[in-house]
Amino acid sequence: MDYQLELKQIVEFPRCRIYREFIQTMITDKSIRTSGGSFLFYYLVLCSYANYRTSYRRMEHLVYTVGPGEWICPLKELQSWFRCKFQHQAISILNTFEERGYISYTVMEKNKIVKFKINDWPNNNKILEYNYPCKKDAGFFFFPIAKVHELIGMGKCSEMDILLDLWIHAVYNDTSVMGSDSGPVVYYRNNTGNPLTSFQTLANRWSQSKASVARVLRKLEDKKLITLISFKGKYGSMIYLNSYLSVMFDVSDVMIDKEEIAMKMQLPIHIPEESGETFVSELVTEDQITVSESDSCVPDSHMKIIVEKVAELLNTQGVPCCRCQKSQYILSPLSAWNGLFTTYTLNIICPFGNTSYRFELSISLEDTIVFPDPFEADAPVKEGGEGYGTQRQ
Repeated sequence: MDYQLELKQIVEFPRCRIYREFIQTMITDKSIRTSGGSFLFYYLVLCSYANYRTSYRRMEHLVYTVGPGEWICPLKELQSWFRCKFQHQAISILNTFEERGYISYTVMEKNKIVKFKINDWPNNNKILEYNYPCKKDAGFFFFPIAKVHELIGMGKCSEMDILLDLWIHAVYNDTSVMGSDSGPVVYYRNNTGNPLTSFQTLANRWSQSKASVARVLRKLEDKKLITLISFKGKYGSMIYLNSYLSVMFDVSDVMIDKEEIAMKMQLPIHIPEESGETFVSELVTEDQITVSESDSCVPDSHMKIIVEKVAELLNTQGVPCCRCQKSQYILSPLSAWNGLFTTYTLNIICPFGNTSYRFELSISLEDTIVFPDPFEADAPVKEGGEGYGTQRQ
């Protein structure tokens, strides 16, 4: 019978599937710091090398039996995995795990070789039956979610611990979690189905300050590892993992559109200002402009020119919505054309629930805009007149 992997990572599953290659990639990524009081990274490293079934390994001219959940390696190799400067620091980490009952280990051959065993390995990985020793650079293992809370609670989380905590709590395509249909979103299983979290909540979870949490998340976003979506006010933030699908399901990753997520969540997004970036009238597209049907003798194409000019003027006056390419401009007549001028209402609508604006425009053919003859290619365009308006918050 053919087996088809369903692209889902649901909340009800009490264990997370972690690929060994992913952990080994994290070991070699020296740009992410591992120093801290939490031991999540160190424990996952040990699990990523544990055997699935009994095998044999030859070291120092001797053959050692390696059972399920066990592995044997030189102490120097373990030291490099943990990124410790000295070997006694690696032994200290193993001692901490042994004291808590997570592992048992022995040091052999004059402190040159370490053999360790993951104590609860059969409980989480006994369903996987392999006919050959598991390769160290392929395959995956299951890791219980409850164990993550224990490990990160042991002390201050490092940058690597934070990234792994985000990774393990990713949820994808689960109907019970909002926003998970758009991509793998971080959800800490608080029984609300809402993935929104605050920097203060994350600071308490990781034993860090809010400033440190913001710094680490910005660093991970700069490295293209996550997409951070912050909302205005006290709504909080959402975190998406960028490379989750390619690692977990071997499919193409999805691009996270922050504005689209904000519209789905119906929350005002916080978009930081970038230096030198402006949106002037030439960036107002026709898709943003709606002209209500009327009996006005002014063509819609000319009406759209008016909206562009007004948007440019309001942008210089500091109206923020005129710098956003998502804003909608709706032009509606207030009075019929009487041969001299007409009055229009211009509504500027923000799609993210922020401030909306309403202006009343008086348009005259003589004083405001003289439209060129369509058959006269070099006919001049004269600008003038004035508009008046009221702002509605």
